[in-house]
Amino acid sequence: MWIKICGMTTAAAVSAALAAGADAIGFVFAESSRRLTPQAAAQLAAPVRGRICCVAVTRHPTQAALDEMVATFAPDLLQTDVADFSTLRLPVTLKRLPVLRAGEAAPAALPQRILFEGPASGSGALSDWEAARGLARRTELVLAGGLHAANVAAALAAVRPWGVDVSSGVESEPGVKSPAGIMKFVAAVRAAACAPAASSTGGSP
Repeated sequence: MWIKICGMTTAAAVSAALAAGADAIGFVFAESSRRLTPQAAAQLAAPVRGRICCVAVTRHPTQAALDEMVATFAPDLLQTDVADFSTLRLPVTLKRLPVLRAGEAAPAALPQRILFEGPASGSGALSDWEAARGLARRTELVLAGGLHAANVAAALAAVRPWGVDVSSGVESEPGVKSPAGIMKFVAAVRAAACAPAASSTGGSP
């Protein structure tokens, strides 16, 4: 189960995500209380480079903004709306994570991997798990939107995603991640992912 902790704004949060065993951390460059400059993100990411995937999270960036992001922050992965990838010029080595939101029409040809979230990014609004489950049968789906330690096991059982993404669900206040919350969330995901499938014990899917 691939786990991403999004909206890094402090060194403590970055360290906690690494210590917890998360696979990726996201740095937000779109309008948000978690927004950073590429320079600030690069400084936060520097101590963990090569040990965890560093993701640039944006939405409808201009080519100039993207070029600065790539040159200064040097992301391992770019996360932005699925439509943006048809207009942006990207380095061939930069991996992609297209975003699709609940209520939006899925493209006829789904990318190999997508992030599916609630109707508003970073708001904590719960995603549409039924729609997500249908998409998860067709592509590697990273589930986001309203996840936290108390509901992630139910989300995994309902959707069966390839990965999960959390932001507000591990915050102590808007825009500030709780190191303890990060540890608790990752532990909950790992425990749920390792549990026997409900269908094998006669439970509900």
